[in-house]
Amino acid sequence: MKNLLDIYARKKKDIAAIERELEESIYTDHSMLKEASLHLLKAGGKRIRPVFVLLAGEFGEYKLQTMKHIAVPLELIHMASLVHDDVIDDANTRRGQLTVRSKWDNRIAMYTGDYIFAKALSVITQIPKQAVHQVMSKAIVEMSIGEMEQIRFFYDHEQTIRDYLLRIRRKTALLIAISCQLGAMAADAPDWICNRLYAFGYNIGMVFQIRDDVLDLTGTEKQIGKPPGSDIKQGNITIPVIYALKNPVLRPQLLGELERIQQLDGQTDVSRFIDLIRGSEGIVQAEELSQKYLNKALTALDDLPDRQAKKDLIEVARFIGDRTY
Repeated sequence: MKNLLDIYARKKKDIAAIERELEESIYTDHSMLKEASLHLLKAGGKRIRPVFVLLAGEFGEYKLQTMKHIAVPLELIHMASLVHDDVIDDANTRRGQLTVRSKWDNRIAMYTGDYIFAKALSVITQIPKQAVHQVMSKAIVEMSIGEMEQIRFFYDHEQTIRDYLLRIRRKTALLIAISCQLGAMAADAPDWICNRLYAFGYNIGMVFQIRDDVLDLTGTEKQIGKPPGSDIKQGNITIPVIYALKNPVLRPQLLGELERIQQLDGQTDVSRFIDLIRGSEGIVQAEELSQKYLNKALTALDDLPDRQAKKDLIEVARFIGDRTY
C-alpha cells in the first residue's frame, strides 16, 4: 500500500490539477444538477483511470495540459456509468455514501449521468486527434452493450465463464485499457508503446473487476462501502458463483437460494448464499483467474522503456491484484 501512496505523492500536483478540472468541468448554473454532480464527485474514488493516463503519458511528450484533457473525460465517463449502474441495480450506497438515485430519485440520477457523459465529450474536444475520439467513442458503445448484457444475464445460472468475461471486458476493462492507451497516444508515444499499454490496461481492468466481484462476497460493508452480496441481490451472477455452480453437490443448494432471492426481487437476507460461496472453491478459482490476468498485464510491460512510470504501473497493478477495498 505504501508504494501506491508513493506513486500518488509523486503525481500529487498533477492529480490535484485534474481534481480541480473535474469540478470545473461539471459546473452548471442549474442548482439540482450541480448538487447531484458534485455529490457524485465528492464521493471520491481511487482515480485509478486518471493515474493510468498520467503514467502512460510519461512514455511520450508529457504535458499536463494535454493529459488532463484525456484524464478528465475518462473519469467523467466512469462517474456517469456509476450513476446509471446504481439506477439499474437499485443501489442505495456506494463507497459508503448515498447514491444519487437514493438521495434524489432515479430520474435525477439518469439525467445527471447523461449530463456528465455530455461534459466528458465536451472536454475531450480539446484534443485535436481524430484517432483519440474514435477510440473513446468505440469504447462507450461497447460499455453500453456491456450494461445491456448484464441486464440480459440477471439471475441466469446457465451463463458461461466466457459470457462473464466478455461482459466485464466491456463494462470495466475497456475503459481502463483506453486510459492507458489514450494517455500514451495524446503524448505522441510510438504506436507499439500505445498497444502495449492498451494490453496492460485491458488485463489489469479484468483483474480489477474480478477482484471487485470477489470482494462483494468476501469483504465487509466497511471495506467495500456497500452491503456484501449486493451483486446477487441485483441478480448479477459473478465469476465466483459461476465456478461454485459447477460443483454438483453444491449446485442444487445454490439454485434453491438463487430462486428464493429472485422471487423476492433481492429484498431478502443473502447470508446463506454468501456462506455457500465462501465454503466452495469458487473464491479460490476466481482469485486464480485474476492472477492469470495480472501476470498477462505485467508481461505486457516487459518491453517498455525502463523508467519510473513503468515501475509505478507495476506497483499499481500489484495493488489492484491484492486490494481489499
